[in-house]
Amino acid sequence: MKKVSIIGAGHVGATAGLYLLEKRIANVVLVDIVEGLPQGKAMDLSHAAPLRKYLHTITGANDYEAIADSDLVVITAGLPRRPGMSRSDLLATNAKIVGSVAEQVKTYAPDAVVIVVTNPLDVMCHVVKEVTGFPKNRVMGMAGVLDSTRFRLFIAQELGVHLSDVVALVLGGHGDDMVPLPRYTSVSGIPITELLSQETIDRLVARTRKGGGEIVGLLKEGSAFYAPASSITEMMEAILLNIRRNLPVSAYLEGEYDLKDVYVGVPAVLGQNGVEKVIELALTYDEKSALHASANSVAKSVAQWEEMKGA
Repeated sequence: MKKVSIIGAGHVGATAGLYLLEKRIANVVLVDIVEGLPQGKAMDLSHAAPLRKYLHTITGANDYEAIADSDLVVITAGLPRRPGMSRSDLLATNAKIVGSVAEQVKTYAPDAVVIVVTNPLDVMCHVVKEVTGFPKNRVMGMAGVLDSTRFRLFIAQELGVHLSDVVALVLGGHGDDMVPLPRYTSVSGIPITELLSQETIDRLVARTRKGGGEIVGLLKEGSAFYAPASSITEMMEAILLNIRRNLPVSAYLEGEYDLKDVYVGVPAVLGQNGVEKVIELALTYDEKSALHASANSVAKSVAQWEEMKGA
């Protein structure tokens, strides 16, 4: 039996637990510091089991001992964005939270693959990697899958085509300088550059970059959780079942794309060992420059975190 522990039983974590149960591939543990929260949500989901025909269990806990022997750990703990906040605004607070969680993962789930969801996501991946000491393949961030699915939706709506016909790719950090790639985005194999004007593509790219903020502005309190939870589940399934899906994730680069010692969104093969392989695409000068600019933003935030840590 595979075991997945989700740290943070808020909207994102609990919904990811629900979606994973629906996949019928692993037992789920929800962990949260709020007493009763993970237990209550796990119990509610368990009550649905006879109707939804789950094959696995879900439990809730406040104690990190419950994550022992996890095959996969998902970290969603941290504060969400509020209107007017950037993902970087969360750096100081969430770095402390995620660093504390990483210590517990290191202690109780030393062999687990870790998916980081907490924002600012790419920097939080650095925090987890440094605190746990895990190899680079076992720490990754959920970003590109989410950003790409938003891009896919906007393209499908614009063209009036079925969502499943659209394949999209978004690279870079999980922020306003992410890098959607129209050249690698298509509808039934036809590049969108053949189907949409440059003005329309630019508009959809801009909306993709602001997609999360658009939802934050509408909700007023909290941020997106259905699409992020769906994206997490896509990654969990690939890892737990060793499907070896090629998905865009925040991965640690050591020379790929001429980037070094930085987490940034790139296409990668996901399997039982986590990031099995980083796929290096041939980028144009402009695409590569945009990716490097995005990576530099991540690197600056990491340096900021290092300064906070040393203060």
